[in-house]
Amino acid sequence: MIDNLRFALEGGAKVLWVGLLLGAGLPLVFALGVRSLAIGTSGEDAEARPGPVGAVLATLCFVLVLAGVAVGITVIVAAGFGKVVSFEHVYPTLVPKG
Repeated sequence: MIDNLRFALEGGAKVLWVGLLLGAGLPLVFALGVRSLAIGTSGEDAEARPGPVGAVLATLCFVLVLAGVAVGITVIVAAGFGKVVSFEHVYPTLVPKG
């Protein structure tokens, strides 16, 4: 009985951390990317362009968000094909379950 409760709490904690990372983390990084587009601009000019630092930071944030979405979709599709995503070689690869 105690072991079942411990396993349930461990599983719940994992779900909580992944939910916080993907559920709040990716939108936060996206918002930082949008906000960084304002770095280097001045005034209320409608045609103001982001400075080079802001553009680079925004690009990095948006690439990170797109990578997170791509990995998430890959995990879902892999499960449908009976495979799992492995990060053994740094980049994600599909391997058979088991």
